Amino acid sequence: ISAARNEVESFQVVVAAKGESLRVTSVALPGLVGEKGAEIPAECIRLYREESVRVRMSSSRAELPPGLYPDALVPFVNPETGKPIERYARRKVDGKVSVSGHQMYAVPFEVFAGQNQPVWIDVRGPKGVPAGVYRGEVRVSTDKGKATIPVALTVWGFDLPDGPTHSNHFGGFSGVAPFFGVKPGSDDFFRIEERYCDALAEHRLNPPLPRRLLPTVNGDGSLSVDTNRHAALRAFVERLHVTDFQVPTAGFARPPRSVTNDVRKAISPDQRAKALRYYRDYYRYLKENGWADRAYVYLFDEPNSAVDYEHVQVLGEIVHEAVPELKCLVVEQTYPHDPSWPDIDPAVDIWCPLWSFIDRETINGKLSRGDAVWSYTALVQRAPRYHPAYKEVGDKDPPYWHIDRPLISYRVPTWINRQYDITGLLYWSTGGMHVPSPWHDPSFRMQFNGSGSLFYPGTPCGIRGPVASMRLKNIRDGMEDYEYFALLERRAGAAAVRKIVDRIAPTWWGWARDPKALSAARGELAAAILAR
Repeated sequence: ISAARNEVESFQVVVAAKGESLRVTSVALPGLVGEKGAEIPAECIRLYREESVRVRMSSSRAELPPGLYPDALVPFVNPETGKPIERYARRKVDGKVSVSGHQMYAVPFEVFAGQNQPVWIDVRGPKGVPAGVYRGEVRVSTDKGKATIPVALTVWGFDLPDGPTHSNHFGGFSGVAPFFGVKPGSDDFFRIEERYCDALAEHRLNPPLPRRLLPTVNGDGSLSVDTNRHAALRAFVERLHVTDFQVPTAGFARPPRSVTNDVRKAISPDQRAKALRYYRDYYRYLKENGWADRAYVYLFDEPNSAVDYEHVQVLGEIVHEAVPELKCLVVEQTYPHDPSWPDIDPAVDIWCPLWSFIDRETINGKLSRGDAVWSYTALVQRAPRYHPAYKEVGDKDPPYWHIDRPLISYRVPTWINRQYDITGLLYWSTGGMHVPSPWHDPSFRMQFNGSGSLFYPGTPCGIRGPVASMRLKNIRDGMEDYEYFALLERRAGAAAVRKIVDRIAPTWWGWARDPKALSAARGELAAAILAR
């Protein structure tokens, strides 16, 4: 395997029981040693047992059939305690039954004859480590003997930044409380929420900014900045390397979507004044703390009517009157849903179309006028009939995000974004709160397996926090790939990046399906970076 410094690279080891069943008692990769004695220590290595989930009914337009899919990654070490997860046990002593341990654990595990059990391994190339080859071995112990597998990690002589270059928004965690039997807003919930935020940041994604750390809003729209809350927010931003700052939309001057007649008149002068004061105070706060450059207001989600477009118009006018520099993000494609609807172009600074709604020509038009474009996916949606190139793309599919699709679908979107000069990625939910029982039935609305769910609640493992998925690891890899694009562009120009990206991701409807091709292209990017 190969990685830059400050990058995580993964691989899998599969324990196969050929002639007879095995009981695996331990799997370990103690560390890696370089040619001159430098080390990548054990704390830079994490092991997980892959737990399969059952897909009973295929997702819409699934590429793969129903069945068992390895996806959840049960950690060998509980991140809360730093100790192995204890196996469930029921004992009877002196007539009394005692129960200990947990239903989901990593080791020991049984592999029945003719079956396989994969182990997922993450290796981080730490900052400051010398470039070169580092070697070690995976050690597997079973009741039938031992095995070792040599591992060689090539560390490339360049570093990835701490936080993501590619802008992103992956939702919040307010809905995970029921998984853990805690009350939203309680101290227990806040600790769980923080672990989810930590997990997002570990995968090069911006965690949501906890409301409890943000400035409070006064009745007149002004902000009050509590010293302790501010210190905690700064620590959060710095520790988790947050790069995009979402400004909450003002609670003032925001008519409900039920207002369908002259939205402007529904906003009183007093409410408008409060909203203007709110955005001005917020931007001033961000500017004073160095957080303004990538700040944005998530203004509106999927406006789907003429009235919705009018709401976008009015709300965007208020933000831009208050602070012309503050960007407004609207989840909408770069061409109008209906030309007769109000023009929202002046209100929108960041357009965010669905992958299948993307149109290169209108994207380029927005970019040429100084706007930015992100992209997002949800459920299974093909291009709409009002797409400018509907005849060409209406029956084609982008890489939807579901368990019963190849894992490369989760890694390749940042490559396609780069193809279109799209600079951000949005996903509606990661915590799985819309899936009642993620471990046993990962479907959303009975037909979208894994949709809105990139984490599993850690309760079966005794973890008061999330368990990551293989799909999330592939999104992380795609975010890391984007860092290669940014590094190479700075050193050799955009054309050098485009030459490689063109082969892997020419369009949203045509991309490389072979993971080896993508891996080879990543190696080519690294070689080009090192050559400059």
